[in-house]
Amino acid sequence: MGRMFGTDGVRGVAGAELTIELATNLGQAGAYVLTREKEHQPTLIVGCDTRISGGMLASALMAGICSVGANAIYVGVLPTPAVAYLTRRHKVDAGVVISASHNPMEFNGIKFFNGDGYKLSDDLEDEIEAMIRNHMKDIKFPVGSGVGRIDYRFDIRDEYVKFIKKCVPVDLHGIRIVADCAEGASYDTSVRVLRDLGADLIPIHIHPDGKNINANCGSTHMDELKARVVYEKADIGIAFDGDADRVLAVDETGTLVDGDQLLAICGNYMKQRGTLKKDTIVVTVMSNLGFSVMCDREGIHVEKTKVGDRYVLENMRENGYNIGGEQSGHIIFLDENTTGDGLLSALHLLQVMVDTKKKLSELAAVMEVYPQALVNAKVPNHKKEHYMEYTEIAEAIAQLEEKFQGEGRVLIRPSGTEPLVRVMIEGKDQKEIEEEAVRLAELITKIML
Repeated sequence: MGRMFGTDGVRGVAGAELTIELATNLGQAGAYVLTREKEHQPTLIVGCDTRISGGMLASALMAGICSVGANAIYVGVLPTPAVAYLTRRHKVDAGVVISASHNPMEFNGIKFFNGDGYKLSDDLEDEIEAMIRNHMKDIKFPVGSGVGRIDYRFDIRDEYVKFIKKCVPVDLHGIRIVADCAEGASYDTSVRVLRDLGADLIPIHIHPDGKNINANCGSTHMDELKARVVYEKADIGIAFDGDADRVLAVDETGTLVDGDQLLAICGNYMKQRGTLKKDTIVVTVMSNLGFSVMCDREGIHVEKTKVGDRYVLENMRENGYNIGGEQSGHIIFLDENTTGDGLLSALHLLQVMVDTKKKLSELAAVMEVYPQALVNAKVPNHKKEHYMEYTEIAEAIAQLEEKFQGEGRVLIRPSGTEPLVRVMIEGKDQKEIEEEAVRLAELITKIML
C-alpha cells in the first residue's frame, strides 16, 4: 500500500478512494496529532472549494475533529490561501482545506495547515497516517461535554478580501482584465478584490454548481481565456485553478504567460527595487531552462527543489528567501502569505504592469521559453513510484537522456496527486521532443498497466 499523503494532502475520487470513513479518520487523527500538546480545547478552521462532495466530506471531517474533543469553525467555500491566512490570523491550532485543486470534479482532497498557516511536514503527515492505519488505538475519545462543537462563520471571508487589498494596494483603474475563476473557490473573493481596486473587470466562470469546477476552464484549460482577452481587447487575462492557490496569465495578444514567466517578471521587479531577498528565486526541477538562462543574465541566483510547492516553501523558509514557485502557477510571496496564492500573485503582476507602464507581452519577453513537451502516462496509482523497476522503461529513459544531453534534458516523475507518470523533455526541436515524449509515455502505460 502506497503513502496516503501525496504532495498536496490526501486525494482521490470522492466516495470511492476518499471515503466518508477516511475523512472522519483524517479529522480524528489530524486534530489529535496537531493539537495534543495544547493545554486548551483546540480549534481547527475548515474550508472547501465548490465541488459537490465538499459538504459531504467537510461534515465527516468535522465529525472526526469533534469526536476527539476539538472544535471546528466551518468557513465554507474559500480559496486555499484564504484558509491558510485565516488559520494564522485567528490564532487557531490548525486549518484544513477540502479540495482537489485543478483536478476534475469527481476528485477531492484533504490537506492540513499547522497553526502558523504552513503545510505539514512529511513527518507529521506520516504520524497522522500511522495513527489511522493503527485504527486510532492511542486516542481516548471524550464523551458528554468533552466533545467539540462546530461553529459556522461564512462572514470571515471578508477578512481575506481586506488582507489581500492591503498587501498589494495597486490602483487598477484603466486596466481591462478578463478573470477566469474556474467555477471554483475564487468566484467571489477574486472578483470583489479586483473590482474594489478599480479594474475594468470581465469575470468568467463564476457560477459554480458543484459539478462544473475546472470543466474546460481555469488555469488548466486556457483556450477560452486566450480568445476572450483578444475579443475584449483586454490588457491581461488571469486564470485561477479550482482552489485558487495558483494563477496563469494571458497577455494582450492572447499568448500564455506561465508560472516561470510570472516568477521572472516579479523576481526581476523585486531585484530592481531591492526587495528580492538574497537575490534568489526558488523553483522546481520542472522549471524551464529559459528561466535559468534569464536569471544568469540578470544576476539572480536560482535554487531548485523537487516538484511540489511544499518543497519550494521549505527551501524558502530554511534559507530566508521571499519568492518561489512552479511553472504551473503556484507562486509563493512569503513576505505576505504562507502558501501559493493566485490572487496575491496576480496583484503583484498587475503592480509591475502599472508601475512600469509596460504591456504584459513586453514584460514576458525578459525570458525566452525553451521548447518543452509534457506528456502524461496513465498507470495504476500503486505502481507509479516504481516505473524504473521495469527494465524496458529504464533503458528507454537512458537512451533519451543520452540523446538530449547538452542540448536539452529529460525529466520523468510520478505525479504526487494523480495515477500518472509525467514525461517531460526539453530540446531545440518542438516536433522531435513531442514525438519522443509521446513514444515514451505510451511505452510506460503499455508496460505498467
